[in-house]
Amino acid sequence: MSTHALQTYKQVQVSTASAGELILMLFDGAIRFANQALSCMEQSDLAGANDKLLKAQDIVYELIVALNLEVGEIARNLYRLYMFINQLLIQANVSKDPKLVQQAVGMLTELRTMWHEVVERV
Repeated sequence: MSTHALQTYKQVQVSTASAGELILMLFDGAIRFANQALSCMEQSDLAGANDKLLKAQDIVYELIVALNLEVGEIARNLYRLYMFINQLLIQANVSKDPKLVQQAVGMLTELRTMWHEVVERV
């Protein structure tokens, strides 16, 4: 598949997705970039790890700003979780510590599973 065709497919996928599906896509992206950062760390590619961790951080930040904190305690708890994950990614980037990245990936994966269940029920 050509690069242009892939970009077009992704644009259509995003533009036709529900809010829940978009959240799942954000989680998928954050997890993918964090795992890519781990691979870069294993290969001693610190610049690559930095780039991938910054992308994962950007996505977690999008999850944070998408929250409506006025709707209740669940949103406030998610805010705290997302902030904690973002801090893990920042610390992992500063220290190049794969254990911190793995911890963040584990939390992101659990949250993605939870969101997937919510989307399926709705």
